[in-house]
Amino acid sequence: MSAWSPEHPDALDQLNQRPQPRPKVAVHKFSSCDGCQLAFINAGEALITLSQLVDIVHFAEAGPLDAEAEVDIAFVEGSISTPHEKERIEQVRRQSRFLVSIGACATSGGLQALRNFNSHSAEQWTQAVYAQPAYIDSLETATPVAEHVKVDLELWGCPVNARQVFAAIRALLFGVMPLIDKDKLCVECKRRGNVCVLVAKGEPCMGPVTHLGCGALCPAFGRDCYACFGPAENPNTHALARRFVGLGLLPEEIAHRFHFINSHTPAFRSAGLEWAE
Repeated sequence: MSAWSPEHPDALDQLNQRPQPRPKVAVHKFSSCDGCQLAFINAGEALITLSQLVDIVHFAEAGPLDAEAEVDIAFVEGSISTPHEKERIEQVRRQSRFLVSIGACATSGGLQALRNFNSHSAEQWTQAVYAQPAYIDSLETATPVAEHVKVDLELWGCPVNARQVFAAIRALLFGVMPLIDKDKLCVECKRRGNVCVLVAKGEPCMGPVTHLGCGALCPAFGRDCYACFGPAENPNTHALARRFVGLGLLPEEIAHRFHFINSHTPAFRSAGLEWAE
């Protein structure tokens, strides 16, 4: 009985009761510290619940290995830093319906992108650091995933948090793009009732130019923000840098504030270069 008809009204019920294939999810690692993958693992019971709703077919950190599987959602952690990674990210793109870059390394090149500012070549660095540089194969720069393939969604953070990841999965499985809050970290501080460390303590906080998402973790403990979640929408980096001058920071210290975790983003890159010269 393959189709519903008035003569067989129970056929539709039988069709609806057939097990439907579960969406397939993969988590791929490139040049990174694995911190964003740990956001999945640290989710605990939520990850177990997720595994009952989708098939996690590739996630080396957690066990499943099938890097060539075609999936509905592919999460990518890490920057593109080697020729092999450049080829592999293109393969991941081809076999994925949605590609989501997670964390600072994947979205902005991460700490590895600091080498992009240096005048030495990748070959010079490997010769200076490694006893057998012939075994090291690196690109001249470390770059975000979006500079190599189409990315459907970027989830920022160092590391990304599990709430972002699971909210994105839920939205994508319902066929809609996740709604990303683009406010600045200062908004998050106000919501939590944090005392402003920039105004009250004179700390060089990056909150006024940083994308929210971490829960204002550092300011909640009286520490200045390090811009782990990258630049916010329309950041006024020049005004904040001038405020840092008023706090007594030297030009190189201001440059370091912008050229840190998300140095390869256009806003932070240009702001840092302005003060590094």
